[in-house]
Order: sequence, then C-alpha cells, then structure tokens
Amino acid sequence: MTVGSAAVQETHRGGRAVALVLATAGFAVNFWAWALLSPLSATYKELLGLTPFEASVLVAIPVIVGSLGRIVLGALTDRYGGRLMFAVASMLGVVPVVFLAFAGSYPALLAGGFVLGLTGATFAIGVPFVNAWFPPERRGLALGVFGMGNIGTAISGFATPWLADRFGRPVPFFVVAVALVVVGLAFLAFGREAPGTRRATEPFLTRFLAAGRLRVTRELAAMYALTFGGFVAFGAYLPLYLKAVYGLSTAGAAARAAGFVVLATLARPVGGWLADRFGGEIVLSGALAVAVVCAVAVSFAPPMPLATAGFLAMAASLGLGNGAIFALLGRAVPAHAIGSATGVVGAVGGLGGFLPPIVMGLIYQATGSYAIGLMLLAAVAAAALVYCWFVLRPSGTAPLTQGEGI
Repeated sequence: MTVGSAAVQETHRGGRAVALVLATAGFAVNFWAWALLSPLSATYKELLGLTPFEASVLVAIPVIVGSLGRIVLGALTDRYGGRLMFAVASMLGVVPVVFLAFAGSYPALLAGGFVLGLTGATFAIGVPFVNAWFPPERRGLALGVFGMGNIGTAISGFATPWLADRFGRPVPFFVVAVALVVVGLAFLAFGREAPGTRRATEPFLTRFLAAGRLRVTRELAAMYALTFGGFVAFGAYLPLYLKAVYGLSTAGAAARAAGFVVLATLARPVGGWLADRFGGEIVLSGALAVAVVCAVAVSFAPPMPLATAGFLAMAASLGLGNGAIFALLGRAVPAHAIGSATGVVGAVGGLGGFLPPIVMGLIYQATGSYAIGLMLLAAVAAAALVYCWFVLRPSGTAPLTQGEGI
C-alpha cells in the first residue's frame, strides 16, 4: 500500500467515525423529541381533564406521523443526502418542540404532536447516511450502533418528567430544542457524504413504488414489524402487564419496562455484528426462536424471577433481530435506494408497534387474562421463524442489480 492510499484509507476511517457518531447522537436527540409527550401524558390528562382515550391519541399522534414520515424522509435522503436532510429535519423539529412548551389546550397539543412526528422519521435519514460510509462486511455493526439512538425514548422517559417536576413543564422542551439546534449545526459543520455517493434522480413516487415492489423490502418490513413492533409494544404495555399480573407498583413496573428497552437497544449492534459474521438470516432465525420460547414461557405467568428472565431474554432477542434486519437490508438493496427501502421498512415497523397493545388489551378485556395474547405473539413469531429459515435463508440477500426494480 502506498503512502497516498494509506492516507486515503485513514481519511475514510475518520470520516466513518464522524458520520457514525453524528448520526447516532442526532438520532438519539430526535427520538427524545419524538417521545416528549408520552412521559407527560398523565400530567396533561390531569391538567386538561382528558379521558384515557384522548390521552392515548395524544401519545399516538407523533408515533403514527413519525412512522409514515419515514417513507418521505427516506426518499428525500436518497435525493439530497443524509447530511442536509438530518440538519434540516433537526432544525424543523425545533418548531413543534417550542410550540408544545407553550401549548395549553388539547387541540394545540394534537397539532404540535402531529408536526413533532417529523423527528421520529429521522431514522430513515440515518440508515442510508451511515450505510454509504461502510463496506458491506461492516454495515451490520455500524447500523446496529446507529440504531442504539432509539435509547432517546428511554432518556425521555427518565429525563422529561424529572426536568418538568424540578424546573417546570416547559423546561424539557427547551432543553430538547437546544439539543436539536446543536445537532443541526453539527451536521452542517462536520457532516459530509461518503465518497462516491450516488444521488437518486427519479421522482419520489417512482422510487417509493420501486422500493415497495422489491421482495426483500416486503419480507424485511414484515420481520421488522414483528421485532421492532414488539419492542415498541412491550416498552409501552409492559408496565400495565406487570401491574395487573404481578401487582407491582407503578415505579417498579416502569423500572422493569425501562430495563427491557435498554437491553433491547444494547442488543441491536450485537445483532448487526453477528449478522456480519454469520449472516443476517441465521441471526434473525435464532432471535425469532428465542422470542417464541420466551413468549410461551411468560404466558403461564411464572414466578417473578422466571418472568423477569423471560422478558429480558425476549428483549435481547428482539434487539438482535432488529440489528440483523438492517444488516440484511444494507446488503440486499442498492446504495442509492437504501433510503427509500428503509422508509418502507421503518414505516411498517413503527406501525407494527400499535397492533399488539390493542390486541392484548381487547383479549384481556374479554378474558381477564394475557395468556392468549402472548400465545398469539408466539404463534406469529413461530410463523416468521419458519419463513425466515426455509424461505429467506435459502434465497440469500445478494445485492440487487439496477435492472431488478430500482
């Protein structure tokens, strides 16, 4: 290797590190913004006299918009690049955050929450931005590290109510607004696109439909709806389950749910790293197998130590699966179309978090038991395992050529 080529390699390594740090930190801050309303929902419910349904809608609006918005931001990232899109999205996120700091009515909170959903869509910006910087054999780990930015939801769960109680309700919004500005300026000052990045030139609708027609996009979207949807669903619903089944206090149930979220988040880069070494299909199959066993085990409401072990193992398996899925996506889709495909997969995954809590709630209301709902989860995970092992694994994930849809 010549001195010149060694210098270029060193520059690329430095650029990769900067890109990964910027994207992960920016994703975490934007996810904190996205999750600002959920920890304060009880406060708004009391202040405004909201019904449980109204409080649920308030929390759900940013999540729905953030999930669907990934389709748009992913396609725009293919067109304009991750550096510009991350900076613009973070800066625009300041507007609803500051607005919500002063919102005092339910309609105003709904309007602010709707625009706030933009911050949750930044996931679809970071995946193609990071993916372009790393060679295929290292993308799983890199995207897994980036995915750890969803720890922003846990940060919000701890920091938002504490800041609001200690310094006043508007303060967490101001803190997040400043952090978003810092992220936007950091991307403009230090962010840059990977060398050789190709910009998409086709219209948005053409790229979106092409991404949706790819078999691998549809397959991984369904898998992500199960793994990430399960992560979101249990993060939100586990406190209610633990209080109802095990009689835990609100604080105790919330602490265990936070542990579930943190473990699943930490497992994500491990899943990407394992996918780089052994193949994403193998890792995803193993993760689904563990999820099946754990769902069946906890459905019988075992003693608390066994239930804790079961839920933690399930958290780790879902995190591993999430990491493996985007390792597969990074290899299977052409680089210039990663944003569009990520938008589709991310949107389906985000929306997948809504169905399990609704089903669990309806079944519990009808039967007084969560066992059937957990068995249903085990059945869906088992079906996904069979498909992953016998269909997805043999087909492999060789990168697609230009003539295969995009």
